[in-house]
Amino acid sequence: MRSRMTTAAGVLAALAGIAASEALAAVLDLRESPVLSVGQSVIELTPGPIAEAIIGVVGTADKPLAIASVIVAILLLGALAGRWWVARRVAACALVGVLVVLAAASILSRPYASAPGVFACVAAGVVVMGVLELLLSAGERKPADLARRGFLRTFGIIAVATAVVGVGSQALATRRRRRQEIEDVRASLTLPSRRVSAPAGTDLQVAGQEPWLTSNRDFYRIDTTLSPPLIDPADWTLRIHGMVDREITLTYQDLLDRGLTDAWITICCVSNTVGGDLIGNTVWGGVPIKGILEEVGIQSGADALLSTSEDGWTCGTPLAALTDGRDALLALTMNGEPLPVPHGFPVRQVVPGLYGYVSATKWVTDWEVTRFADFQAYWTQRGWGERGPIKTQSRIDVPRNSDSVDVGDVTIAGVAWAQHTGIEKVEVRVDEGEWREATIAESPSVDTWVQWKIDWSAQKGDHVIQVRATDRTGETQTAERADVLPDGATGYHGIQVSAG
Repeated sequence: MRSRMTTAAGVLAALAGIAASEALAAVLDLRESPVLSVGQSVIELTPGPIAEAIIGVVGTADKPLAIASVIVAILLLGALAGRWWVARRVAACALVGVLVVLAAASILSRPYASAPGVFACVAAGVVVMGVLELLLSAGERKPADLARRGFLRTFGIIAVATAVVGVGSQALATRRRRRQEIEDVRASLTLPSRRVSAPAGTDLQVAGQEPWLTSNRDFYRIDTTLSPPLIDPADWTLRIHGMVDREITLTYQDLLDRGLTDAWITICCVSNTVGGDLIGNTVWGGVPIKGILEEVGIQSGADALLSTSEDGWTCGTPLAALTDGRDALLALTMNGEPLPVPHGFPVRQVVPGLYGYVSATKWVTDWEVTRFADFQAYWTQRGWGERGPIKTQSRIDVPRNSDSVDVGDVTIAGVAWAQHTGIEKVEVRVDEGEWREATIAESPSVDTWVQWKIDWSAQKGDHVIQVRATDRTGETQTAERADVLPDGATGYHGIQVSAG
């Protein structure tokens, strides 16, 4: 019985080590896990005649056979280490050490050699010895029946944990491979777009001020998915149905054939607090939504578009905002390149003038023309407003809150936005004094934010600086403070600074 227990412990310890190495390979995004690396080394070191003989017998299964052979060998050596663990501990540790060294050497011999790969090998060895210690050493001084029950209980727990880690690591590794495939497809696309620079006069070039053009890397991302959907453009379709005269299904190529329109648009999250940074501005390239809806024919009584993401997220958008001529797009590009995967690749919606939760569906795959009375979208079910129009807001970027500034001339600068309405003026006041009008930078359309700046002669002491904006309808943002729920925050953004 004792020999069976030690053999089983050794096999389980080896399996746990393999699972640990595979999990680390997935988490560290290694091109090859230690097991794959050793298997590849086995293939490369197999003499030609033997390799030919094997291929003649198993055909294209030679590579899976090599991996299976490596795993079986590890399990057998694990069983041997288990048999040795109690009586020949040094020999067992040496055997595990040899396996770690061989695996690390295999990793270092590969084109993708890396320190993380060696770390995965070492971690696997530590796991093997840890499992053997837990299973075999704890019961050495206990009566046989108690030792056996304790062994079986610990064995079961470790077996379940090993299975969970092993399955999880394979799922993660599979997703990483799929992500790389999609990134390769994305990089190979040739779209009628190009990177562009911010139009002249839009960026005031104040140090510390948010750039007028937000890079893709810095653009905020808010969604509900734990991992972005991975969609090949060749497989993407958009079904349009509901209260329409003609149901149609569009493909990615259909959108390309229609030609892409570029538009500078700022989008903002409804969760953006006063002075927050959940907002960004860039040039989007896509197909105007208005033309597509005209093509399918909207039936009388419809007032909403229910869009659904590939991951099941839903969004309700007022049809009026999609058909009034504004640059509402099915976007394929962002800052002149195919949409990044986290930002909706291959296709997303972009609608100026509305918060993202009612307009900016990423990975969109379904449109239903309907009525607001007939549905509740994801966030409206959770207490958020139904239509989500953007509120006029402004923010101070320079100086930062709690900064110390020099006495004398100080530049105060920031951004202001009222998408699809436009900013008419920005005003700043210090210590509840008179409002002074700031200089506003150029803007190519009413759908983007604007930069602003103003000079201030700072006096020694502590000061409170506030900003407010007025849109092109003449409405000045309210001073009343409101939380983001249910339809966006309000209030003046203010900071405290010390001059001295």
